[in-house]
Amino acid sequence: MDNELILLMKNCFVFFCLLFLASCDKCNKGNDNNVVEPSKQVVVNAPAFNSDSAYNYTQAQINFGTREMNSKGHEACANYLIEEMRKFTDTVYVQKFEVKGFDGVNLKCTNIIGSINPKAINRILLTSHWDSRPWADQDTKDRDKPILSACDGASGVATLIEIARAIKSSPLKNIGVDLFFNDAEDRGYSSSLNGIVKPGDYDSEGSWCLGAQHWSANPHVPGYKADFGILLDMAAAKGAVFSLEGISSFNAGWVQDKVWANASALGYSNIFTNQTVGSITDDHVYINQIAKIPTIDIIQIDPSSNSGTFGNYWHTHADNMSVIDKNTLNAVGKTLLYTIYQYDAERDVQ
Repeated sequence: MDNELILLMKNCFVFFCLLFLASCDKCNKGNDNNVVEPSKQVVVNAPAFNSDSAYNYTQAQINFGTREMNSKGHEACANYLIEEMRKFTDTVYVQKFEVKGFDGVNLKCTNIIGSINPKAINRILLTSHWDSRPWADQDTKDRDKPILSACDGASGVATLIEIARAIKSSPLKNIGVDLFFNDAEDRGYSSSLNGIVKPGDYDSEGSWCLGAQHWSANPHVPGYKADFGILLDMAAAKGAVFSLEGISSFNAGWVQDKVWANASALGYSNIFTNQTVGSITDDHVYINQIAKIPTIDIIQIDPSSNSGTFGNYWHTHADNMSVIDKNTLNAVGKTLLYTIYQYDAERDVQ
């Protein structure tokens, strides 16, 4: 092999080596471009949550007495909630509708929605039911009489009113919040009503959460969407613990992770625990299924209770103001406010 041929082969070898290295460098740069950058740190400036105020909002609802469907207390409380939303939100929507209960009774219902920053595209839905149980079916006396439902209803609504008041004092920049007080949640059928109420032609599970079902199919704004939702139910009792509820985990696990992580960061990991529990039929079922909004349920579940599911006060006359604990109100309210303002700050850096 002559020298010229050897030189030519050497030059070709060097050329292909350089070409290969350049190609690899280009590939590596391409891979660098595909690496997900760490999330930018955001500064969360959430306003204070006033548990005394939330407690007083709970008491204000109890002052109307029992608020079961078609009662005077129900009508008076609806007017009160509408006025409170007018104080703290930009637009208030009132849905009046009628449905039949499982026992054939025609129920006059009122859903109330207060909207903050209604033109914002990114939105959070907060919801709680405001009606009270017409029967103390888990009690041992006066089981056919309505209950005050201080924790199971009024406390969740009160927490959301206080959140609206806090947001009013420190306006959001990038997102909107909708506070949905849903009606006719707690008039559903259970076997504990046997001997108290004679059921008609009913669907046991579908007889609950009637206000949420109606709103999910007929939102206050056509085509309404929210990035995620949070439901409060029985989230104010002394010693309450909030576990990872099954339907929430399945439909909105990332929301659950965010809220529970925030609670832990705020020092409430003893209240928001990582214990998993089964699925609960609650308003979030229909908001997930029908409205297609990923929604979680913050709800007290106590397997050691008399019912084996909820606190001992549940659906009894003991569900009064003595159940409400300001420390629990503060843990829940502060966690929600932090989550809201964290999400607002995250939209600011995008």
